Amino acid sequence: MTLTLISDFLEFLKEYKVVALAVAFIMGVASTSLVKSLVDNLIMPCVAVITPSGDWKEAVFSVGPVNLGIGPFAAECINFIIIALVVFMIAKYVMKEEKVEKK
Repeated sequence: MTLTLISDFLEFLKEYKVVALAVAFIMGVASTSLVKSLVDNLIMPCVAVITPSGDWKEAVFSVGPVNLGIGPFAAECINFIIIALVVFMIAKYVMKEEKVEKK
């Protein structure tokens, strides 16, 4: 019974490509931190020069007692767009030979 369970588990790992998924997840986390560093250290300082106060990531919009952090939200939006663009370019380069037929 134990041998059958182990062989079923190994078959599951192969059939659903769990190891490849785990590797892709780890690479995604690593590339996210790399792109975040690119954005924070190279792109955002250039944007900060353009803005009047230079500290736009800390911008807060106050509505009565509520403080809305529009600066941090805008920074994360820019970060997301750049990460999505980098992932798109990598995926397009890697999968250029694997054209998927549309049904």
